[in-house]
Amino acid sequence: MRVIFMGTPDFSVPVLEALAEKHEVVAVYSQPPRPAGRGKKDRPSPVHQRAEALGLPVHTPASLRNEEAAKTFADLGADVAVVVAYGLILPQNILDMPQHGCLNIHASLLPRWRGAAPIHRAIMAGDKATGVCIMQMEAGLDTGPVLLRAQTPIDATETTQDLHDRLSTMGAGLIVDALDELPSLTPTQQPDAGVTYAAKIDKAEARVDWSQPAETVDRQIRGLSPFPGAWCDVAGERVKLLRSRLGNGQGAPGQVLDGFTVACGSGAVEILTAQREGKRPAEAQDILRGFSLPERLS
Repeated sequence: MRVIFMGTPDFSVPVLEALAEKHEVVAVYSQPPRPAGRGKKDRPSPVHQRAEALGLPVHTPASLRNEEAAKTFADLGADVAVVVAYGLILPQNILDMPQHGCLNIHASLLPRWRGAAPIHRAIMAGDKATGVCIMQMEAGLDTGPVLLRAQTPIDATETTQDLHDRLSTMGAGLIVDALDELPSLTPTQQPDAGVTYAAKIDKAEARVDWSQPAETVDRQIRGLSPFPGAWCDVAGERVKLLRSRLGNGQGAPGQVLDGFTVACGSGAVEILTAQREGKRPAEAQDILRGFSLPERLS
């Protein structure tokens, strides 16, 4: 099939690679290069870089809502467009152009967690399972009918990064299956019951409140790892908490019980990986060798 691929972050790269192996990717669309790094020089997105390495033409329009963008898209003569975390709204005329429409790979079990941050929100909510859906795109936010879905459990110690990597691989396999079976697939409308929205992560959510139950704090730490990273104040230094599990013990909220185990409103959380300001992430035992924790964290 003649495929237009539209994606931007690391999550989308395995999907591009899988499609390029089996289909003719006639063009790749990605967000325009953004300033990054210490020099703040424009850096192409991960999808842009991988597409160039594969020898694929790349388009980086700032918008698809103009005649020039529409003509460029139409001239590609695609059978289908595959969209994975692209970052731009596709207007209806774009959605209608490919013969088989535009398919989206969404990292949740729709209709749960429509929106921008489904992986983070699933972990933070304590969901026991999540998955990937192949959805026929329409004008609404992740409201289209589902063609295929695959489910996976969420482990009690998984971070957003862990789950992100697994779902990305799952999505790559599922979209290849979807294109192979496309003529025989029956779209299933999403039910009205069970709709939830995965709002974009706000950095204001990242500070740990030790008065919350240990289960809530643990899910916050894992759900916000690696970005933006849950954090707490340790003797005036902001320390990111990147990996955790439920610990043993009880005490006043924020009280350091043993090693890097911290009491919460109920129960305790054991910090497994953290990152001090200006340093790389490190396991808790390595951090504690040269860093004395106060009796209580805030």
